[in-house]
Amino acid sequence: SITGSPYLIIVHYNSLAQFALNIKISVCQFYNCTWVKNMYKRIRDLREDRDLTQKEMAEILHCSQRVYSNYEKGERDIPTAILIALAQFHNTSTDYILGLTNKK
Repeated sequence: SITGSPYLIIVHYNSLAQFALNIKISVCQFYNCTWVKNMYKRIRDLREDRDLTQKEMAEILHCSQRVYSNYEKGERDIPTAILIALAQFHNTSTDYILGLTNKK
């Protein structure tokens, strides 16, 4: 079953807000889902594993420290291009970052 799977969101919805509206929950409730929390924790853990600050990671991704911080806190959607850049930089898969696999 793909219920609760991130693929459901990626394939069928353009934004988390649209997804939340369609299933009649708030974005705040949606962000409490385990896999969503794990995704944001993983990008923080990957950064910390390389002893990088948020500012350094933001420079690598060509964004501000504030924007990057919002990615880690789950306060801002991570654009696909940034997700891919994170996976490439950390030499892992987007599936790992999204929490679809535990294999780095």
